[in-house]
Amino acid sequence: MITSASNQKIKNLNSLIQKSKTRREQDVFITEGVKMFQEAPMDKIKEVYISQSLYEKGSVGEKLEQCNYEVLSDELFKKVSDTQTPQGVLCVMKQYHYELQDLFQKENPLFLILEDIQDPGNLGTMVRTAEGAGVDGIIMTKGTVDIYNPKTIRSTMGSVYR
Repeated sequence: MITSASNQKIKNLNSLIQKSKTRREQDVFITEGVKMFQEAPMDKIKEVYISQSLYEKGSVGEKLEQCNYEVLSDELFKKVSDTQTPQGVLCVMKQYHYELQDLFQKENPLFLILEDIQDPGNLGTMVRTAEGAGVDGIIMTKGTVDIYNPKTIRSTMGSVYR
């Protein structure tokens, strides 16, 4: 169990949560919450961090045993978490990469084009809504907020995986 904020893994985790540059350099993003963990594709999970109390409850399920995970003290988990009331599980996920030609695999694809969206929550909501509307791909301009911002990921409610 990790209890120290000066642990190198915790320092890296904090940097991944706070800095898009670090996420880009390491080609990863952070998801938080039990639902996001349960829906996460196994081939994209790099690391899992779970709070001591959630681990002791055993309420995350068998999926945890298939992952590389670390248990954090509840106090440390609250410090690391990006949410007001953390659910007790954080995942480091491999980023997705697509080429424009990947989006044209389907006949008559439907796209959502986003220009300079600045609010991470709004971007996540648009991704989630696009999935519900049957959109095949989203194209974003460079001025759009980082798709892997933790607030954006949280707002997608799992749509980012699909």
